[in-house]
Amino acid sequence: MELRQIRYFVAVAEELHFGRAAERLHIAQPTVSQHIRRLERELRLDLFHRTTRQVTLTPAGAAFLPHARTILASEHAALHAMADIRTKEATMLRIGTSVGLGARLERVLTSLADHSPELTVELVSAPSTVRLQAVRDGTLDAAFVRGLPHSPGLDLLPLWTDPLVVALPATHPLAVRATVPLAGLAGIPLRLVSREANPQLVDLVIGACQDAGFEPVLGPAFTTDQDTLAAIATGSPSWTVFYAAQAGFLQTGRTVFRPVDPPGLTAETFLAVHPATPARRLTPLLDVCRTVED
Repeated sequence: MELRQIRYFVAVAEELHFGRAAERLHIAQPTVSQHIRRLERELRLDLFHRTTRQVTLTPAGAAFLPHARTILASEHAALHAMADIRTKEATMLRIGTSVGLGARLERVLTSLADHSPELTVELVSAPSTVRLQAVRDGTLDAAFVRGLPHSPGLDLLPLWTDPLVVALPATHPLAVRATVPLAGLAGIPLRLVSREANPQLVDLVIGACQDAGFEPVLGPAFTTDQDTLAAIATGSPSWTVFYAAQAGFLQTGRTVFRPVDPPGLTAETFLAVHPATPARRLTPLLDVCRTVED
């Protein structure tokens, strides 16, 4: 049994005329007659009495009609539900966020709301590897990532460059300086997240230390912002790094944030997108990202 057979049957049952039903359906009358015959053979019942002068429903046809209308109503409801989902998906942007975007993320979202008020944005926070895989799978439309110029199967579009700052005890001799030489931190334990959680950040910081001429001593792992800053402030000397945009939101007492001596320590931020994603979905996001790059 096919939906079109049900549709043709209801049209004939309501018109009680094969020609008028065909006109209503915008198809040829023989096509309607053929499909009604196939439906009757499948049901093994005649649905219509046919004479040269009139068409009427048989008892079987009259019994079948309300069920046929229910089937078509269900089809209409299903199509309507799918249309609603398509409309929602067309106006929904699912974006993976990166730690430390700070006020820049707020400016991006504010500008996006101003320029494209029809869009609804859903933010997803997850480790970078998870965000990238979600973009590959299509569960995210895009994701912010740092320090990763290439990723298999994805396009990474450059957005802006973010500086990092060093967090160290306020009592440390380097705390009085406007900027900190990385080499001055050699021998002091470095608190970093695990490489599994943020390989780009770990490689960036360790690579910068090596470029400064020393291999960092890894201390306890970075846990949360609050706990790590408290440990740096009250425990034996240690240090870590924060994105400057993130540090601006953090309360400090016995710790200080200091930029690294020129040329500084920076990470480039990219927007990871799938090559198959229609450009029109991402154009509003890309446009506002480029307006807040400074």
